[in-house]
Amino acid sequence: MAETAAVQHVRENEAIPDIDIYCGTATPELARLVAERLGRPLGRREVDHFADGECHVQIQESVRGRDIYIVQSTCPPVNEHLMELLVMIDAFRRASANRITVIMPYYGYSRQEKKSKGREPITAKLVANLLTIAGANRVVAIDLHSPAIQGFFDIEMIHLTAIPLLANHLHTHIDVHNAVLVTPDTGRVKVAEMYANLLNVPLVVMHKRRSGERGEGVEVGVVVGSVEGKHPIIVDDIIATGNTIITCAKTLLDAGAVPNMTVVLTHGVFSPAAEERLAMPEITQIVLTDTIPFHTPSLQQKTTVLTVANLLAEAILRLHQGRSISELFRNMPEEFPV
Repeated sequence: MAETAAVQHVRENEAIPDIDIYCGTATPELARLVAERLGRPLGRREVDHFADGECHVQIQESVRGRDIYIVQSTCPPVNEHLMELLVMIDAFRRASANRITVIMPYYGYSRQEKKSKGREPITAKLVANLLTIAGANRVVAIDLHSPAIQGFFDIEMIHLTAIPLLANHLHTHIDVHNAVLVTPDTGRVKVAEMYANLLNVPLVVMHKRRSGERGEGVEVGVVVGSVEGKHPIIVDDIIATGNTIITCAKTLLDAGAVPNMTVVLTHGVFSPAAEERLAMPEITQIVLTDTIPFHTPSLQQKTTVLTVANLLAEAILRLHQGRSISELFRNMPEEFPV
């Protein structure tokens, strides 16, 4: 996402005096970039741990009556970063901050937004409850695994997307004339359609089914659409183990796709297993954002990390000034549910 005129004006002229940006330990570099774009220093705080592992936070300056924005993804180690965020919110609330906005680029536990078996929790809802009870007044997240998570909150919840940022990079750095847009999961078709429309390329869907007459065999992928001789661009919101992506890539190759694939995602969780799987030579490019810090040296040469700092800075500025957030996505081919 290119720097907007509003953010550029702030950078070139004056800071916004009433906005205070703080961060936890999960995404300090992203927080620094956001603060820089708003012409503000990062607020002073101390985060450490007691001998038994308990998290301790101290805000090192007065925040009474201030508008506070906390930038903290709940990325691995998820529980530690989530608890740290809750403790920070509580500290600001007890220090009489006027309003606390949680900027949560990556919303951990978002894949547990429904029960898949009996007697399971809905942990994404629990996280929403915890943030609210701790004292957050509103929450901002990017590309939730399920947009329905917005409905888990009884406070204001703003849902942003990095799709225009990622699509713009693809448009300027990849020859899309021989490309197809691939979603590895039928549940992500709506998101994939947004990419396909922005890039003006055909959409291919990977449909999973069980082999055998009664569906008792192994799960196999069925390509819905033509990929023969095409350059696949595989899009997803999160990659954790990489298993879905690698299965998709192998199925595309078997269907005649060019062994020159691009993988595009918002949140790179990247377990050790994912690192090994994404090293597959037929995957030549990986494009993702910095909602989660990228620490995967073995994939560095073929990976491009785009910052969401401009998107977050513009959203913060609009929230602070009481302006429309949905205006940020007015060029989307269809309305994005902010």
